[in-house]
Amino acid sequence: MKELIPKDEYGVFADAKDIARVDSLFVAEFFEKEHFHVLRDIAKITDTKSGLSEEFTASNFEPSTYKDKTGRKLPCYCMTRDGFTMLVMGYTGAKAMRFKELYIRRFNEMESFIKTLVSARQEFPLLTSNIKLLHENPKPYHFSNECDMLNRIVVGMTAKQFRTANGIEKGKSIRPYLSDEQITMLDTLQKVDVGLLVAVPDYEQRKRHLEWYKLKMEEKE
Repeated sequence: MKELIPKDEYGVFADAKDIARVDSLFVAEFFEKEHFHVLRDIAKITDTKSGLSEEFTASNFEPSTYKDKTGRKLPCYCMTRDGFTMLVMGYTGAKAMRFKELYIRRFNEMESFIKTLVSARQEFPLLTSNIKLLHENPKPYHFSNECDMLNRIVVGMTAKQFRTANGIEKGKSIRPYLSDEQITMLDTLQKVDVGLLVAVPDYEQRKRHLEWYKLKMEEKE
């Protein structure tokens, strides 16, 4: 399965459709089970006689493959939070409960990350693409810090603050509410920042460069 955000150390990742998922191999490892036992449990859950709807199974249990140490291609599953919850519902014991709690926390973190990325991608598509190229395992702040910086320079506040001040729905793009001049400036600074990310890794230095660039553009108007 194509990954938008790579697997973390617990096998939780974001797929190409911005959905948080977990790899069945990692579930087997952390719950101290053989992978074929996990596959067996998934087969029972997803059997047409189990009571689960075909829609639930299709949405939450995505068949995939992996290569073992010998190079053989073997089956695995990529599960959503709901699929994972359904699978581990029957796993009992103190250690299993700790791992359930840990995975729920990981899903929460990944889903928060996805929301940050989706919001950033709507506002600054060029920037988010390059951040993903620069960071093998990008963190939410890699996107939010950069977007917040650009919005503060041009709009005077972060997108979140702008939504609050203007009564805009959470998560909605602020671009339709900006002036043409602000959108043009944001687009221009985004392109400049793409280059600065490589040349000037320090956040505060990049900010000063961008503020200077904005002043120079305004002087020309």
